Amino acid sequence: MNEVATMEIIKIFIDKNFNIQLGLNPIVAVVILVSILLYLRLSKRMLSKDYEIDEAELGIGSAKLTIKPNYEDIQIAYKLWVELTTRKIGLPFDSEHDVIDEIYSSWYEFFKITRELIKSIPAVKIRRNESTRKLVRISIDVLNSGIRPHLTKWQARFRRWYEHESKADKNSGIFPQDIQKKFPDYQSLLVDLRSVNDNLIKYKNKLNDMVMGK
Repeated sequence: MNEVATMEIIKIFIDKNFNIQLGLNPIVAVVILVSILLYLRLSKRMLSKDYEIDEAELGIGSAKLTIKPNYEDIQIAYKLWVELTTRKIGLPFDSEHDVIDEIYSSWYEFFKITRELIKSIPAVKIRRNESTRKLVRISIDVLNSGIRPHLTKWQARFRRWYEHESKADKNSGIFPQDIQKKFPDYQSLLVDLRSVNDNLIKYKNKLNDMVMGK
């Protein structure tokens, strides 16, 4: 009969004084120690890296900010990145398949989520950490300078027109993508929308670099 060799990882025993003793296999102890050291080294590299954000590239200003994120900043960036990655707002606009009304709804939801996320950051952290202040400022500027001007100019006009046309063509079998192309200023709206969309994708990519430590 073959015997199967096993490695004792943890050994618990009681000595003669009835004290509970815990023994750890030396090999396992070394593996755990090396893993901890690697984790700390990678974390230090990620947190010590500077990230430059060109506001002009994002369409929100002309300054260039350098952010050296702490753990809280990375958590904020990660949450924003998830929202941008999983919504239409962070994807290239496809005029043949995407519906502008749905794009505006996606932007609106991102507005709400970003506001709530920023509000949840303790004020003391914003006061103490320059990097957090910069990240919050960039996030607010993306909303106020990146998205809001387009919505102010186009959203109400387009949605009122689109609602009227959709009701008029309700039984015609025309697809929403074809209805929206009949908007009187469609080409101008499209150019502006794509510009905002491109800037949001660049913003998403900057957050991705920060989250992944690139």
